[in-house]
Amino acid sequence: MKNIKTFALAIAVVSVLSSSMVFAAVTTKTPADILAGLTGKTVEQVTKDKAAGKTYGAMAGEAGKLDEFKIESLKQKKAVLDQRVKDGKLTQAKADEIYNSIKTNQANCDGTGSASIGKMNGVGFGQGEGKGMGKGSGQGNGGGCGLGMKQGN
Repeated sequence: MKNIKTFALAIAVVSVLSSSMVFAAVTTKTPADILAGLTGKTVEQVTKDKAAGKTYGAMAGEAGKLDEFKIESLKQKKAVLDQRVKDGKLTQAKADEIYNSIKTNQANCDGTGSASIGKMNGVGFGQGEGKGMGKGSGQGNGGGCGLGMKQGN
């Protein structure tokens, strides 16, 4: 009976530790996820509008949510940068440089993407770890508010 209790306790401890490790990972939200959450549109609707040529910033502006979109996007990017530093994929100095650049660019963002700010700065936010295309990770499109990022040449 004592062995069964010990075994059950061991299973419980492993379960708790496993679940806490899952929650420690960064939950990645794409700009489409953020915009859909702010506007009440579906991700599919937002993605369709993006494919038709609208920037995420322009869509947020039309919905009166540009400032909120910028804030949520910046929070997401900060979380991703922090995780990449923690994982050893990015130095803290480079993460700070990228974050400060995005923050500065967002101050001038009107949502149209016309300035193409942030285009060659970042680490593939919301784009996975794609290798190839350029010399780094990710393959963003650089559209609107410097929110679609890529690294490379």
